[in-house]
Amino acid sequence: MKKRKTIFKAVGEKWTLKLRLIILVTFEIIISILLATLLESVCVWILRDLWNIPLVLSMLTISLFVGIFMTNALTRWFLNPIKALCNAMRRITDGDFSVRLKTKTNINEIKDILDGFNVMAEELQATEIIQSDFVSNVSHEFKTPINAIEGYSTLLQNDDNLTEEQKEYVEKIIFNTHRLSTLTGSILLLSKLENQSIISNKVQFDLDEQIRKSLLSLENEWEKKNIDFDIDMDDTEFIGNESLLHHIWDNLISNAIKFSDDGGEIKITLKNYDDKIVFNISDKGIGISEEAQKHIYDKFYQADSSHKQAGNGLGLALVKKIIDLEG
Repeated sequence: MKKRKTIFKAVGEKWTLKLRLIILVTFEIIISILLATLLESVCVWILRDLWNIPLVLSMLTISLFVGIFMTNALTRWFLNPIKALCNAMRRITDGDFSVRLKTKTNINEIKDILDGFNVMAEELQATEIIQSDFVSNVSHEFKTPINAIEGYSTLLQNDDNLTEEQKEYVEKIIFNTHRLSTLTGSILLLSKLENQSIISNKVQFDLDEQIRKSLLSLENEWEKKNIDFDIDMDDTEFIGNESLLHHIWDNLISNAIKFSDDGGEIKITLKNYDDKIVFNISDKGIGISEEAQKHIYDKFYQADSSHKQAGNGLGLALVKKIIDLEG
């Protein structure tokens, strides 16, 4: 039995894609000629003396139309799996590793490609899960000792026995532990959001009022740079997760402040249309290059290295994830 299977497998392997295409094209040409001959004979029999078209011309014309019809049918049968593969690859590039392709096809080469794609998608999904779990677990373990360091450093800061140099060191410790604490908090939140598809704890609240509160919470930052605001917001009620939406406004407004020059202006608008809500924030800062715009939602990506101390590269990734989940 094993020997017979091996023989059949060897025979099957001879039916390569190239051989199949040669046979199909040859079959298509033969069918086109036969149908053209038949149709030409029928036209002559029915129309008799009225059919004055030369045999060669009529056969070429009929063969052309028959060939176009058959080629269209064959290309659909052949190209549909390739189109499905292209669509699946786009979803992979967008970060959706759950996509899988059906591998039912008589073309061995295409079946191998689809099988290989499914294996690749499974491996990428497994790697993403492992990476996400690892980052989440490490961040969780980091959070407790960082909070302890920050707490003890704050106590030291109030010690009058410290020299000016020691106080400066303590301030640096507090500043950097605060950065680490913010980073781990962002990683944990992003990891949590990436593993859920539905937003919970939705309530109705005033979106414009929430944005104003975010502005007030960042007052120290924009006052230091003497930044003016041009604000035009409609009264807008929204049903969603109130705490998550705070991350959006805090990040976008703080980014605008960070990249604005002293004495600059930031314009904020919130418009409530029938089917959508549009929030717009613009500043007169340095802007973002076209190349950098392709990566602004990537984790840990920062286009401007001069501001790395003021961020961790997770803000816009969080913003996009929250907006996607909120719809």
